[in-house]
Amino acid sequence: MGSGDLTTLHALDEVADRITRTRRLYVRWSLGPEADLSTASSRDELTGVPLPGLSASPLDVEPWWEDRPVRLWAARRLYDYCHLPRLRGGDVRPWLLRGRENGRGPDNEPLVRDVEPLAWIDPKVIDEATREIETQPGPWGPMRRDT
Repeated sequence: MGSGDLTTLHALDEVADRITRTRRLYVRWSLGPEADLSTASSRDELTGVPLPGLSASPLDVEPWWEDRPVRLWAARRLYDYCHLPRLRGGDVRPWLLRGRENGRGPDNEPLVRDVEPLAWIDPKVIDEATREIETQPGPWGPMRRDT
């Protein structure tokens, strides 16, 4: 399936619904499946070493989250890497995928193989996730907090 064939999720609740219904979901911030699946491998930015899968952020809800809102879980997972378009260029965007973990990268991120692209995530969803995070009582920022 090419990038043009993917549906687009337009609301945070749509992402939360997917997380509730499907296991082994990840979000990847990149140029998209067409660019990524040709190599099916990320590279360690520091050393240039090829990694055995695509770097992605897991979306499966952890048991310790208990009965807290999946919407908030989704918001936090999406917000953590929202700095990447600023850091890597405006064409970098999030997309939802299903896959199998094949190890961990240098930042302890899952490296995913057998990737099945599922949907683009509209930038408006990231804005919605940001607003959701900003309503929480604790201070928080994206993983790269100096940008």
